[in-house]
Amino acid sequence: MERKSAAGIIRNKERSKKKFLDAVGRILKTKGYTALKINHIAATAGVDKKMIYTYFGGMEGLLDEYIRSQDYWSNVTADKIMPDPEDGGREIIEGMLQMQYDYIFSNKDAQKLLLWRLAESRKALRKMTDTQEANGEYIFKNIADPHFGEHAEDFRSVMAIMVAGLYYLNMYSSVNGDTFCGINLTTSEGRDQIKKAISFMTEVTYKNL
Repeated sequence: MERKSAAGIIRNKERSKKKFLDAVGRILKTKGYTALKINHIAATAGVDKKMIYTYFGGMEGLLDEYIRSQDYWSNVTADKIMPDPEDGGREIIEGMLQMQYDYIFSNKDAQKLLLWRLAESRKALRKMTDTQEANGEYIFKNIADPHFGEHAEDFRSVMAIMVAGLYYLNMYSSVNGDTFCGINLTTSEGRDQIKKAISFMTEVTYKNL
């Protein structure tokens, strides 16, 4: 019998891993996080559940990889950030906030992930939060803190409200309704209005702190 090539084995592994990750996403969207059981994931993926241990080291490893693939801030890494010392990082931060807003709106998996994190305490979800905080700390320490000096904590507080507010607006529009404060969050016009507000608030923050 002809042995499989190394490249073929790697391709099969990557296909199987993707099936597991896609299965987690499908279950989250259709049945919710309470249905994320190892047998259910394997059945949805159509792959032997033993492969979850082989490829991911177990259920937590699978969830870690799924969460990392879907979470916006977990993928904002140092090598993707090129600070401009002339503007104190304003352009970078404004751009990241606007990209976060678009990313969550267009990614139903990410929306479910955010709701899941609010509803359940779990190791993989805690790791997601820790990764976000670590990436955020890099941005603050290397870009914002040097610029704002004694007002660095004030800037962090403003960013906390903006990041959380953008998360909420996207989740609200996807679950409870399309209009918030008279703005239709599902239309391009309404979303452009929110983006203008992001620019305005970022500008005012940089000017006044």
